[in-house]
Amino acid sequence: MITRRTALTVTAGAFLAGRGFSAEAMRNIGGAPAGFPIRTRAARGRGETFDVVEHCHELGLGVVETRLSSTEPAAIGALRRRIEDWGMRLILDVGYPRDEAGVAEFEARVKAAKECGAVSLHAAMTGRRYEDLDSLDAFKRDFARCRNSIALAEPVLRRHRIRLGIENHKGWRSAEQAAWLRSVGSEWLGVHFDFGNNISLCEDPAETLRNLLPFAVACHLKDMAVAPYEDGFLLSEVALGEGVLDLPAMVAALRAHDPRIPLDLEIITRDPLKIPVFTDKYWATFDDSFSPLPGRDLARTLVLVRKRGWTKPLPHLAGLTPAQQLAEEDAGIGRSLEYARKHLDAPG
Repeated sequence: MITRRTALTVTAGAFLAGRGFSAEAMRNIGGAPAGFPIRTRAARGRGETFDVVEHCHELGLGVVETRLSSTEPAAIGALRRRIEDWGMRLILDVGYPRDEAGVAEFEARVKAAKECGAVSLHAAMTGRRYEDLDSLDAFKRDFARCRNSIALAEPVLRRHRIRLGIENHKGWRSAEQAAWLRSVGSEWLGVHFDFGNNISLCEDPAETLRNLLPFAVACHLKDMAVAPYEDGFLLSEVALGEGVLDLPAMVAALRAHDPRIPLDLEIITRDPLKIPVFTDKYWATFDDSFSPLPGRDLARTLVLVRKRGWTKPLPHLAGLTPAQQLAEEDAGIGRSLEYARKHLDAPG
């Protein structure tokens, strides 16, 4: 019997096949769970769990990022067999210890990840600082929380010899994150590099890459589009090659650092994010002595928005039916994979 999930996967595969794709996997291009929000919600609405591993395999991807469903031996063995049978590489999101009481559970997940054959781990430790935090003191406390958690996690990672990539997730400017990692000085801690997140903190993507490149373990591959709005600018993930990022140059730099670095596609199909740089709230967590955001960086970002902002509306989901939303997601992923095959794919 063909399930609805299988039918949807076949539909996506047929869409890509119609654009000239072969079945040969892109060995270093992968998929991340956040890159399939519409498909994930559709599965949840049916009382199912979206199988991101199977979906990435069907799309011809050689890497998949996912989460552990269980640390039971049967679940570990089943995941490892699928990854090995499909010749894929695995990145796992196992979280991090929030306090000393959480270390044992974290170690159990790390051990399970190793047994699954994961090549690295991923953690996103913050939300959007300009939305979630209201003061510099709040930012300092949150940064201390992250540092304390990683201090607890590092001995576990060292013991099991597996690297954790901490995503630049709109919580810190890249110089702050790089300084923190240098101070820790552990080979088992690095960065899961997101191509576009730090634009929300008025960073030039090239500067973000320069600061974080020495620590890069894996990546969230995306392109970004911008447009003005009354309180600042809008920021949207768009199909690869359709935004403002110099993707070939960024990928070349990452591959010079690590020729087989995983590039997990994360084109999030959603309404644009509002980056309210003209409001007091946005600036509440920045301080010249502790966490600076220079005026020249704001000016450079606003020039980018003015000169290279989209003149057509950014992608929106509002007003679309669930079927139309899924079609938008599949279309964006299809265009992205087509671009990746032509401009970013590499053997190995």
